[in-house]
Amino acid sequence: MEYKYELHCHTNLVSQCGRVHPKEIVKMYKEKGYSGIVVTEHYSPLTFGNKNLIKPQKYIDFYISSYEEMKKYETEDFTVLFGMELRHYATGADYLIYGVEPDWLRQQGNLMALWEKQAYELMHAQGYLVFQAHPFRPYILRCNPDYIDGIEVFNGKCDALTNFKAFQWAIDTGKLMSSGSDFHTPEHLGRGGIITKEPIKNNADLIRILKSRDIKLIKSY
Repeated sequence: MEYKYELHCHTNLVSQCGRVHPKEIVKMYKEKGYSGIVVTEHYSPLTFGNKNLIKPQKYIDFYISSYEEMKKYETEDFTVLFGMELRHYATGADYLIYGVEPDWLRQQGNLMALWEKQAYELMHAQGYLVFQAHPFRPYILRCNPDYIDGIEVFNGKCDALTNFKAFQWAIDTGKLMSSGSDFHTPEHLGRGGIITKEPIKNNADLIRILKSRDIKLIKSY
């Protein structure tokens, strides 16, 4: 049996660019045949707003709220996991963080203030994985590959050439690969994700399976 998981998803509760409520997202992905979702809201100035940029940790419960809402609709055959899409002040790059847990995040300071090396070391100390999201999208800067574990080689909002460049970069650097729909609106439904041979029930499962490379990448326009 095979299982399908969305690894890049935004909701209308936290990400300003999201347009769909968590309950509806779960319904749509179940109907599409997926077995779960990783909620990866923007941890960036777009989310916290100018007045909250210095100490966004004061509003971390707001950031986590969409995951907690989506978790209400989790079932035995549909898993909801917490992740994040981080952007630092100092870079023009976005990073998908897999394995991160809400309780750990509540204890952190302002992650946007970190440089990519600092963030990578902080995440690695917890056993989390860092992937650069859509690295060849216009106005996105490629990070130092020494400070990432993987690359999102297929993004459902990017064109074929942009995704191919990301795939080639992953080949050249030997990094792990991922795919995600970058879900914001219904038209992005099920454009990306991964297919696994075993169910993913928690973040430890997700980390182990991504590291194993024993996955199929969903690539659908």
